[in-house]
Amino acid sequence: MPNTPISRRRAVQAAVAAPLIIPGSALGLNGATPPSDRVTLGGLGIGGRGTTDLRSFLAQPDVQMLAICDVRNERRETIKSMADQKNGNRDCAMYSDQEELWARRDIDAVLIATGDRWHTLLATMTAKAGKDVYCEKPCSMTIAESRHLADTFQRLGRIYQAGTQRRNGINFNKVYQLAHTGKLGKLHTLHAEAGPGERWAPLTTHNWLPEEPLPPKQVLDWDRWLGPAPWRPYHPDYVRGRWRGYFDFHGGGILEWGSHTIDLCSWVGHLDETAPIEYIPSGMGAISPYAIHCRYANGMKLVIRDKGFMGLGSCHFRVEGDAGWAETADSGKIEVSENLRNEDLAVTREQASEATTRHVRDFLDCVKSRKQARSNALAAAQAHITAHAAYIAFQLGRKLTFDPATDTFINDSEANRMRSRAMREPWRI
Repeated sequence: MPNTPISRRRAVQAAVAAPLIIPGSALGLNGATPPSDRVTLGGLGIGGRGTTDLRSFLAQPDVQMLAICDVRNERRETIKSMADQKNGNRDCAMYSDQEELWARRDIDAVLIATGDRWHTLLATMTAKAGKDVYCEKPCSMTIAESRHLADTFQRLGRIYQAGTQRRNGINFNKVYQLAHTGKLGKLHTLHAEAGPGERWAPLTTHNWLPEEPLPPKQVLDWDRWLGPAPWRPYHPDYVRGRWRGYFDFHGGGILEWGSHTIDLCSWVGHLDETAPIEYIPSGMGAISPYAIHCRYANGMKLVIRDKGFMGLGSCHFRVEGDAGWAETADSGKIEVSENLRNEDLAVTREQASEATTRHVRDFLDCVKSRKQARSNALAAAQAHITAHAAYIAFQLGRKLTFDPATDTFINDSEANRMRSRAMREPWRI
């Protein structure tokens, strides 16, 4: 048969008449979540801890991950593979420049799990790009960054969830209920575990590791890895996750663990909108034991210490009232005073391990409802301000008095200079 030209009209008619094959999952069929109810996700700097978060995100039926941005090609490839497996396609995009991810108008929320030096800057810039944020802790490097974080999210009306997942842990919630159903009486003292000094030194070092040859930029973008931190020579240990303990990148055991446990004390004490007014350090000059004794304006005491807890796992916190006490940590086990031994406090390790997934679910629900998440920006900022102020007192080795209304230390210019740090150009808040 000779070839016969087909008119444009006939071609259109044929196209309309032809069956259109669309996967049922795209239409929300066969039990799939319809597109209108999905939360589309991007990722920035997803390494070890971020991968744990991402697994919890991808386990949710209403999450679709569209893009990953990382300075390391190896990580880009790994996270893309995880996303593509969940999505059933090869569509997860890879970027080395966060501006490309921010430009995606089809992304609702972003998981940020870079190193600490980037957290505030990326979270606030992501919010300015019109996206909600789940960001790992510690959420800031300084008191000033903490306040900027809270103010930015309040001004923009974006949803923020710090990765302080224990607020959604079953055992921690049982202690919260004991505290707020009168079982402990009037609360008077909160105890937060700081990093055990022999493993998490309370003070960071200003030393640098020796320079080693820099990999090609397509393998690792070292300039972006450093981001707002001061320039320093490349060493592979930093990139392998061993940047903790260095002043430029990290806040030491007081901030690292305090971002978990001081946060729990702020939560259970209903102190999410303030910080202590007094900080008295002890144990300076020793790796362990050490402590910072704090007091809030309402008389509540907060003790940040690295020793003396009951061996219930990592990240202990303890609540004491005039009628009893309770203590718990990551194992899920809860210890209480004698008068509370008949309470139903059983939590399995499996239940305790669900905290991250429950925290992610809380965030996703808030993205849809526009209600504040449990670890919202103000709550995270205030807990971190407390941790930073305690760390400054410990570094200086003296009692400090603090004004939570202005985020300033009273009559101490040296301490006030430590409330912020310069950022390397072109980064700024």
